[in-house]
Amino acid sequence: MPTKVFVPRLGEGVEEVTITKWLKAVGDPVNELDALLEVNTDKVDTEIPAPASGVLLQILLAEGVVAKVGDVLAVIGQPGEQADARTDFEADKQMAETDSKVEVPALSHRGGPAENLSKDLGFISPVVARIAAENGINLAQVKGSGLNGRITKNDVLAFMENLRRTKDQRPKAAELGQPNNQETKPSTLHVQPATDFIPHTAIRRSIAKHMLESKHTSPHVLTVMEADLSRVITHRAANKETFARDGVNLTITAYFMQAIVAGLKAYPQVNSSWSDEGLFLHKSINLGMATSLGEDGLIVPVIKGADGLSLLGMARAVNDLANRARTRKLQPDEVKGGTFTLTNHGISGSLFAFPVINQPQCGILGIGAMQKRVVVVTDDLGRDSIAIRPMVYLSFVFDHRILDGASADWFLARVKETLETWS
Repeated sequence: MPTKVFVPRLGEGVEEVTITKWLKAVGDPVNELDALLEVNTDKVDTEIPAPASGVLLQILLAEGVVAKVGDVLAVIGQPGEQADARTDFEADKQMAETDSKVEVPALSHRGGPAENLSKDLGFISPVVARIAAENGINLAQVKGSGLNGRITKNDVLAFMENLRRTKDQRPKAAELGQPNNQETKPSTLHVQPATDFIPHTAIRRSIAKHMLESKHTSPHVLTVMEADLSRVITHRAANKETFARDGVNLTITAYFMQAIVAGLKAYPQVNSSWSDEGLFLHKSINLGMATSLGEDGLIVPVIKGADGLSLLGMARAVNDLANRARTRKLQPDEVKGGTFTLTNHGISGSLFAFPVINQPQCGILGIGAMQKRVVVVTDDLGRDSIAIRPMVYLSFVFDHRILDGASADWFLARVKETLETWS
């Protein structure tokens, strides 16, 4: 009897996934627990295994489609079985496609009514439908290269490029010696000769959605202080080899994390979330750590229970999460539940920035590039002198609904003090 493949619950609070890649095609043999497809949720790529052995009989949802937990993705059966003959599977397919399919207007590539073509387009993903609708493309004229002849976004983009090249190669009226006095009609194909089209990835869409929601949700305010990292640099140099013997790379990020913990313990209101009825003060300190994925964007793995970690434990957690983030091995639960976030934008040379709060948190701390600068130093007797010190800007962005300027500065001053008095 055929087996349905459902969207599993991949973590607490995960209600939907984006199908990024099918690893098997219809007709391929599969073994139980073989990786069947890849999905993305909250910028984490996860493989979904086959629940049974057999042959992949049907794929009900295509790449690029957003599916909810419990939706039917595919059907696995034995060779020779026909899943189409079973009305329960067909009903599941119709329900799934109803939620994800987008109606495509029948337009020719000139923007007018399409010719009466009888080509069966099959399943059209929302991305393909949007590109076609925005550029007046008649999908009946596009040859599909995807699974079972499905039209992919690359097929549509290639078709648009061919149209552009054909248009550019047509002789102009002046070249033919004809008067060019006819009214020029605007083209519905908005593709300029020097313009490339790059479809959004699931990660980029997720980043855009979260950043826009954050700016619409809370009033962002920035306050900046400067910290002297002399003591941190000295402590790190003295302990780096000891940590390395335990298999841990002692990075400066671990010191920043520990300083944030000290600030949050001193001012618990910063470790909170806003609601219209009151503040939720979080008992645990779960620190998010913004990690760059290169051109693919960024992700924020979370160190749970950061307030219970030593410097060694913090450094080990930072190493582990950063490495697994860059190798796409994080689990969905590991990017959820943060109560405060650190972003080290100074890695690329930035001195200070205005980060966006990771909702529903109260604030985010940005760390600038460390630079040796000339500063005025006051000794215990009150005497001033000039010294060269490793300095860094701390940019704290906070939700003005929760904190006012004074309380935000108190928190940031405690972070600064912890870094400058490290021993």
